[in-house]
Amino acid sequence: MTLTATKFTPEVMLSAPRRSPAEPNPSGKLAVFTASSYSFDDHKKTSQIRILDIDSGDSTTLVEESGTSDPVWLEDDEILHLKSGDNGSTTLVVRHVNSAEAASYEAGSIKAPISNVKVKKLANGTIAFACSALATPDGQLCNPETEKKPQSSAKVYTTLFVRHWDAWNTENCSSIFYGVLDHKDGKYSLRGDLVNALAGTRLSSPVPPFGGTGDFDIGPSGLVFVAKDPELNPALYTKTDLYYIPLKTFTEPTPPSPQMVKTPGLDGYSNNPVFSHCGHKVAFTRMRSNQYESDKTRLLLVPDITNPDKTEEFYATADGVGRWDSRPDAILWSHDDAKLYTTAEHRARTLIFQLPSTPSQATALPTPIPIPDGSVASFTHASSSSSSSSTQDGGGLFITTTSLIDNSCYSITHPSTSTNKLISSASKQGKTFGLSRSSIDSITFRGGAGGSDYDVHALVVRPSTFTTPTKKKYPLCMLIHGGPQGAWQDAWSSRWNPAVLAEQGYVVVCPNPTGSTGYGMALQDGIRGEWGGRPYNDLVACFEWVVENMPEVDGERAVALGASYGGFMINWIQGHPLGRKFKALVCHDGVFSTLNQWCTEELFFPIHDFEGALFENRAAYEKWDPARFVNEWATPQLIIHSELDYRLPITEGLAAFNVLQAKKVPSKLLMFPDENHWVLKHENSLVWHREVLGWINKYSGIEDEQKLAEQVEGLKVE
Repeated sequence: MTLTATKFTPEVMLSAPRRSPAEPNPSGKLAVFTASSYSFDDHKKTSQIRILDIDSGDSTTLVEESGTSDPVWLEDDEILHLKSGDNGSTTLVVRHVNSAEAASYEAGSIKAPISNVKVKKLANGTIAFACSALATPDGQLCNPETEKKPQSSAKVYTTLFVRHWDAWNTENCSSIFYGVLDHKDGKYSLRGDLVNALAGTRLSSPVPPFGGTGDFDIGPSGLVFVAKDPELNPALYTKTDLYYIPLKTFTEPTPPSPQMVKTPGLDGYSNNPVFSHCGHKVAFTRMRSNQYESDKTRLLLVPDITNPDKTEEFYATADGVGRWDSRPDAILWSHDDAKLYTTAEHRARTLIFQLPSTPSQATALPTPIPIPDGSVASFTHASSSSSSSSTQDGGGLFITTTSLIDNSCYSITHPSTSTNKLISSASKQGKTFGLSRSSIDSITFRGGAGGSDYDVHALVVRPSTFTTPTKKKYPLCMLIHGGPQGAWQDAWSSRWNPAVLAEQGYVVVCPNPTGSTGYGMALQDGIRGEWGGRPYNDLVACFEWVVENMPEVDGERAVALGASYGGFMINWIQGHPLGRKFKALVCHDGVFSTLNQWCTEELFFPIHDFEGALFENRAAYEKWDPARFVNEWATPQLIIHSELDYRLPITEGLAAFNVLQAKKVPSKLLMFPDENHWVLKHENSLVWHREVLGWINKYSGIEDEQKLAEQVEGLKVE
């Protein structure tokens, strides 16, 4: 599954193979991953499960069949994966990876869709199996394809949280199911029916809409998982707790009641629970605020999971702020359980940090370990045993990274020696796309207005044809990220890819202004009550710095694009002086009026960022309302919105478009009836890119340059 292109276009990006993180087998010689690609000629998606030879970096196709997913290792030469069947059923398939014909057999069948598979070999020789699936109100497996359909389409609600992300809520909920795989006569088989670990508890896990395998873990003594507090309305509060269910054999027909892990003073999101190798300890993260989805995560330890009333916090301080000004995320225990590895954002990258696994020994703040360019998407041990290597870190860490030029890279890093070994890059580190690291740069400038005491960082992506010195000037393309608590990273994206824009002939600048993550909590939290204040001033400062200090940039032909909060900022810019600096604007799923923020589903978001509910602090919502300044709107603008976007309903896009049209400002509306806050379908994404590029190229003058180049090329051919 390789692709080579002379120019990086939307078609190239969208049809290029997409690889999942790879998972090494116990010996560390092979790794399994999934890969998919899309053909715009056949209008079809191809899905594969592939096996990577870690020594050579070569991979082979194990199975190419639609509906296959979730491969996990059972043995050094066997994997289990899911295969979706008729009427929503799921088959557990076991395959021998070393067989020339990839011999396979069924290990069980489940009459419902399942996902997020995890397995754990137990001392008695069986393998504990856990997965997630929808459950009915009485705790049974739910199959949406076979459940009885009502005669009416009406939906009646009497409490908050009627819909989420892109779906209306129902009585069915996500749950964790468990069972065991027996091994007999050389084959694995699922024993009996799966058991709902959460039946009768009012708890739901993984937490929608994005919860997955990171929301639960299997240990030799049971399950740990995170779930929303059933006593608090999920529209108003972010609180999720960590729970432990003791299981001795994973064959218990009625699981014990979940035991909640106590974390005094911390009431926000809990995430990423991971058992230690010994099975007695659990590390996880938790936030303090129960109404701030982007609060700082704290790293915590449960020293003895059988005593969930006791937890210890790493880098704790008396004032509750914590000494480490970063947000730990994914967690991995070292082979001997003496160290923890955790990812965290750091200046436009996601890196891996190492620290002692006991809070009392974690006195020095962690520093990142060396990794290849880009950001970590996933990481695990290169082998399951420390004896597989003579190095202190037991064979090293197998990491999956992406970057602004590379959509998938597998490497092994050794924290003890600070060495990295490249195993495989899907794009040959960008070369198959015609991209290279020489196109990537960054700048730092003083943020805010007059006398600000903080710096702002921005990524810069130039065209692959750019050389220095150059007399040519390239139009500026400024990208404004969403969140607002988010950041542009040196990481791949198939939705907002700066390289696609740069290859059109722009110098793309991606600033991380006030509100951005990865630069400390002061910069991130500085956006509260300042939606159109500090971040806007940072963007003004960015524009001015670029024009004054980057001679290759043509500020007279600048364009700006943004989505979600970035879309809000496009509408805000439209009504303010910076809006007159741009030739064209693009607003994807943006906010037209902050007074409409209570049309969203997760109400804790506006409650936090606007410092209260609409009926408690209306002035804060009005202060940063883009609709207050529509009399100033004058720059040509493309509006994009989708009907399944329940985070920012489509009326926000329609209102902005209607204003632009009524004012006779050049404008266009692009609408997708089958997409949510993101445009994910390949064909829709291709239309999205063509419309976006067509719009900005028209007003920046690049369209005229492209036509001239085509005419010159035509003359050469003649």
